[in-house]
This record gives sequence, structure tokens and C-alpha cells, in this order.
Amino acid sequence: MIRRILMAVLAVLLLTACTGNSLPESTATEMPTPQPSDTPTNTPEPPTSTPLPTLTPTTAATVTSTPVAYGPGNYPANVDPLTGMSAADSKLLARRPVSVKIQIFPRGQRPPWGASLADIVYDYYQNSGMTRFHAIFLGTNAEQVGPIRSGRLFDKQLVSMYKSILAFGGADRRILSTFLNSDFANRLVLEGYNNCPPMCRIEPNGSNFLVANTEEITKYAEKKKISNEPQDMGGMTFHSIAPAGSRSGVQLSVRWSISAYARWDYDAASGRYLRFQDTQEDQQGTNEAYAPLIDRLTGKQIAADNVVVLLIPHQYAFSTKPGNGEIIDIVMGTTGYAFAFRDGQFYEVRWNRSTKDSVLALTFPDGKPYPFKPGNTWFEVVGQSSQVLDKGNGVWRFVFKIP
Repeated sequence: MIRRILMAVLAVLLLTACTGNSLPESTATEMPTPQPSDTPTNTPEPPTSTPLPTLTPTTAATVTSTPVAYGPGNYPANVDPLTGMSAADSKLLARRPVSVKIQIFPRGQRPPWGASLADIVYDYYQNSGMTRFHAIFLGTNAEQVGPIRSGRLFDKQLVSMYKSILAFGGADRRILSTFLNSDFANRLVLEGYNNCPPMCRIEPNGSNFLVANTEEITKYAEKKKISNEPQDMGGMTFHSIAPAGSRSGVQLSVRWSISAYARWDYDAASGRYLRFQDTQEDQQGTNEAYAPLIDRLTGKQIAADNVVVLLIPHQYAFSTKPGNGEIIDIVMGTTGYAFAFRDGQFYEVRWNRSTKDSVLALTFPDGKPYPFKPGNTWFEVVGQSSQVLDKGNGVWRFVFKIP
């Protein structure tokens, strides 16, 4: 019976429905001013006409070799436009990106597979105090990615932006209906009869995990006549030298709930940020406990060359309310505020996209492109009214809030 249902769902997924390309007007207000405080308090939002403060350069870049600089367009044929780095196999760039939903809750089913190999990962609040990853692969593949879990409304925004094929494990019927009535309905990949690979069940320690092979997803898409031609991935700018105008940013933490909180520590030896994840419930935010988040595929701690905190409005969808039945809609417009971390430095920037299928890019307050460090990027998504706390000595904290 289950297999019959899955076959029926897969058949439905072949239907497509076109949607418009317009975006809602941005609702972003002025960026919250970071507070030098040890006690989280609500940050008042200044008037929208107040300009952002001018950042005074505190570090001087030293050129030690020929700088690497690419973007926001016209990338060399062998350069991944999502990382600014040469792809080990340039043929991978001649395909659609592959996106996979990865769970990190419950804690007992960690660590995840394959997240560290993705070009870009979005880490965002899903519901019931938990977060989930949306990992995007273009210039790389991973033999195992997972555990794969269900989709959320924000995935619709991300699939549109990166024109990707989405592998996920079902969804609430209202969310699934939204997916099926989108212009990417024929690019959805679910577990079904006789489709292992690309999505297979494995049972380490007796658990029944669904994992995907991204190379096999690409082959599966071609076999199923899913459009797999290369897409316009332009938008991001990369430079190997950190720009001036920074402040110290050696650690950042993001707290979504009593259950979900994460931390990134800058490792000067590797020039990357190392990921640490919650290990226990913490009711008041005073007893958080962390452990390195390991990638089960590589056996190494997850690390990022860039970590960016995005401020985007959140709201409850389908008239749901906080609790186990809540459904969150992360409402992206054309622009909003963000905080970027690279090379142990912190920058106040803006995120931008001109249309719903434009790759997200960053700019400085004056409109000039912000250069990502060549490498992978993790986007931490929080609500627009979230608290931004400057803890001093290059330590920053973001506390998620929904209005």
C-alpha cells in the first residue's frame, strides 16, 4: 500500500504549473544596531530613513599572492559560481544544482551525512523549536547526503533562486500542494518504488535513514526527462582578500529555541569557521552546551569559509499558531539586512535578489558588491526582529524571534 501511494505521488510530481516571477516589495526595516550586552533585550528598530553607520577599517589586507577574484558574472568555464573555486570536474557545472533536505533533529540521529561537501547550505527554523538544512550541490557531489526529511515553504524560495532539483522526504499536504503548483514541480524527487539509487534506505545502529547520492540524482533526473541543462548562477562576487571596513568576528552563535542553537568558531590555522551544535535543552539561554558537528560521510567537523546571518521576515502560514502544528513562512522580498563573517572578520551588509529566480548576493550599504571568500557558504536564517548582540572581543550572538 505504501509503495502504491508513493508511486501515485511520483506520478503527480510530473505535473507542472507556471507561476509569476514578481517579488513582493521588501518589508525590511533598518538593521538592528548590535548591542554590547550580556543580557538579551529587544532591539528597537530605528526609522527606515536613518542611514547605516559608516564602518571604519580596522584591518589592512596584505597581498601575499595573486588575488583570486570572480563575479558577479562571466565566471571562467571551470569556476563554480557558487563557491568561486575551480571545480574538480568542470562537467558538473553543466547541470542544474541538486538540493537536499537534511535533518539534525532528533539529536540521537546525528551526525548528518554530506553537508560539509555542499557549495551552499541554508540553516533555518522549520517548526516546533527545530531547524533543518537545505544543502545545495553544484561543483561537488556527495555519495551520501542525509538523513533526508520533509520540505518546508522556504524550500520553494530556495529552489526558485538556485533553479535546483529538490530531493526531500514528503511534506505537509498544504506545503506539498504549494510545491506541486509551482514552476519546479517536475524537478521534485521523492522516495518511491525502484528509485534506489538515487535515494536509498540505510540502517546504521538499527535506524532507517533515507539518504541520497547527488550524482545519482542528476542521472535520475536525466532518465526521467527532468530538465537538467546548465542554469544562470551568476550573482555572487568572490575575492581571496578580505575587504577593509571590518570588525572582529571570531565567533558567532545563533539561538532559535530552547532546543536549537549553534555556534561557529573561527579557526585561524585553517582560515575557516568550525560548526558546533546544541547537545541539551536550555530554557533560559544560560546553560547552552555544544559539541562539534561532525559530517558522518567525511568523519570531520563541518566547516565554512563564509557564514552569513540573514534577517528575513517570518510569519505563521495557513492560520497556524506556535506549537507542534505551526507552519512557518519565511517571506523573502528583494532585499534585507545581513551580517557576514569571513577570515575572522565581521561585516554589516545587505542581501539582495532582483527576481525570485536570482541567486542571493550581498552588497555593502553603499551598494558595492560584498566579496565572499572563495569556498563554501552557510546562511543562517533568522527573523527580521531577532536580537543582535555584540558580546565584545569579536563575539556575536543572534537570538531568533518571530513578531
